Amino acid sequence: MGILNLTPDSFYKESRSTSLIDALNRVEKIIDEGADIIDVGGESTRPCSEPVPEDEELRRIMPVVKEITKNFNIPISLDTYKSTIAKAALEEGVSIINDISGLRFDPEMAKTVASTNAGLVIMHILGKPKTMQEKPAYKNLIKEIKITLEEGVNTAISSGISEERIIIDPGIGFGKEFSHNITILKRLEELKTLKKPLLLGLSRKSFIGKILDLPVEERLEGSLAASIIGIVNGADLLRTHDIKETRRAVMVAEAIIKNPLPL
Repeated sequence: MGILNLTPDSFYKESRSTSLIDALNRVEKIIDEGADIIDVGGESTRPCSEPVPEDEELRRIMPVVKEITKNFNIPISLDTYKSTIAKAALEEGVSIINDISGLRFDPEMAKTVASTNAGLVIMHILGKPKTMQEKPAYKNLIKEIKITLEEGVNTAISSGISEERIIIDPGIGFGKEFSHNITILKRLEELKTLKKPLLLGLSRKSFIGKILDLPVEERLEGSLAASIIGIVNGADLLRTHDIKETRRAVMVAEAIIKNPLPL
C-alpha cells in the first residue's frame, strides 16, 4: 500500500504532494514501483496534529481521487475517519476506507461503507491524534487492542459490511509508546485469531528513529527491517512510503519463508 499524502504537514516531507501535478507524478511513481493499492490522505494524523475541516479535506483529496480513477488502474484506499468525506470519495470510485478510529469517531461511517462494496480498514488508536502520545497506558496491551479491534469488526458486520471486506490494523504509533510498538511487532501473530487480513503501517515512524537515533529521512533501512519482522509474524499488507524497496525486501523474505527445507 503506497502512501500519497495530500497534506502540507505529514511527518515525512518527501511523502507530501501539495499540487495536483505533484500528486499525479507521485501516483505514477507508486504504480511503477509495484504498489497494489494507493492510500490517499488529506489530513495528517501524526502525533499532536490538529483536525482538518471537512471542506478543506475535500478540497485536497477530490481532484486527485477523480484523476486517479480516470487515468490509472489501481485500487484507491482513502485515509479518513469522517463519513461525509468517505461518501464523496466512494462515489468517485474509491475502493477502501482506511479509518484510523476503527469506526469510533464517526457513528455514520459504518453505514456509509456498508452502502457500497468497498473494503474497510479498522485501526486501533488510543485517544485522538492531538493527544494520543500523552502518556498512553495499557494494563494488557495486546488484549486491549484485540478487544477494540473486535468491537470495530462487530460494528462493521452488524452495519452490513461483509466479513471478507474487513482488514485490521493494530495502529503502530497511534497512542503507543516505544515499548508498545515493539511488543505489537513481537506478538503480532496473536492478532491473527481475529481471522482478518492484517495491515501494518510502520514506515519511517518514530520508534525506528529512536532505535537508530536518526531523523525520518534516514529511516529506510530500519523500516525495511521492521517490515520483514511484521511479515514473518503475520502481516498481510504493508503501508509504506518506500514501495520499491519494501516490495523487494518482502519478496526475498517470502521466498525464504515459503521455500521448503532441502532434504
